[in-house]
Parts: sequence; structure tokens; C-alpha cells
Amino acid sequence: MSHLTPAEKEAVLASIDHTFLRPEGGPAEIDRLCAEAAEHRFGAVCVQPLWVARAAARLRGTGVRVVAVVGFPHGANTAEVKAAEARRAVADGADELDMVIAFGALRAGLDALVEEEIRAVVAAGVPVKCILETAALDEAAMDRACDLAERGGARYVKTSTGFGPGGATVEAVRRLRARVGHRLGVKASGGIRTLADLLALREAGADRFGTSHGVAIARELEAAAR
Repeated sequence: MSHLTPAEKEAVLASIDHTFLRPEGGPAEIDRLCAEAAEHRFGAVCVQPLWVARAAARLRGTGVRVVAVVGFPHGANTAEVKAAEARRAVADGADELDMVIAFGALRAGLDALVEEEIRAVVAAGVPVKCILETAALDEAAMDRACDLAERGGARYVKTSTGFGPGGATVEAVRRLRARVGHRLGVKASGGIRTLADLLALREAGADRFGTSHGVAIARELEAAAR
């Protein structure tokens, strides 16, 4: 990994959304997550709505953003519920929202429903990433999901929740990037455990990375700098 310049290594750290979304987590895990994100200069933490206010308070003044998930992990709430969850997360201090689209509805061809819910969450007023759960979609459905995310006003498409049938793959990231071009960002998440994993997805076109293994990746970067 020594081919990365110091600036590129900093960019990799800043592209990591340091993530803790396991349901058994409590205040201690959130505090540790925030401390690690500040120490390693990660771009953001990603947490459940319950912990947004706590994370925002812990990270105030550090430059680390707070990302809240919406409709997590199944995406099966109504648009009204997702919109209310989004508004509350923003009020609690969320800088960005990662919403799980109703991918079951997408698979059924209910595109108008999916676009409506994306617009409802975008209306909360902060950047939105649409989690597509790509492992549950065929290529045509991925393309439609990208189009709906763009029409609905989202800033990013995101591969996975990490709780679905599969995580981020190079093939899925390439497909998403090809569809959205440079109009939207692409966030890879699910199964990113090593620096090699991250760099392969980065090469495929991802520019944000959700992982609970950020500290290990940061240590790999530090070792490569020696």
C-alpha cells in the first residue's frame, strides 16, 4: 500500500464512515466510536437514530460528521414514518442521512412509491444516501434505483445495510458508478474489513466507505507509511 501518497492516505481516512449499527450497542460503544473517529480523522460516524444526539455532542468541534440511518435495516416503513425519523435525526444533530429504500417495493416495480419516500427524506434538509441493498437486486433494478435516487434529490447511492443478503462488491460498485456517473456519489458498505477491500472498491468507483473496521484500516495505513 506504499504507493499511496500522504495526501491520498488522508483522503482515505476522510472517506470512512466509522460505523456502529448493531442493535445491542449502548452509550459506551457510541462514545468509543466517536473517540476513534476523532483520533483517526475519519470523515463521519454512522449510528442508529437513538444515538445521534449523543454522537453529535461528543463530536462537536472535531470536524467529524454524524450520519444517521433511516428506515434501518429493512426499508419497509412508510414514507411518512421515514420522513419523521429523518426530521428528528436532523434536529438531534445529524449532518447526513443514510436511508434504506423500500427495496421490496422496488423489486415489485412500485417506482413511484420509492421516489416519493426518497423525496420525503430529502426534505429534511441534509445530504441523503439511498441504501439500495444491491445484493437483493438484479442489474435492471439497481439501475432503476439509481435513477430514482437521483430524481428524488439524493446525493449518494449506497450498496448495503450490512444486515442484508450480501455486502459491497466490486461489481455492484462499478454498476452504480456507471449509472450515476459523477452526478452522485457512491458509498460502499458491508464486508469492508481491510485496506485492500477498501482500495478495491475505491478503484471500482466508490468515494465513501461504511465500515466497522475503520480502526484496523487506519492502522494498516499507518504501517504502510513507515
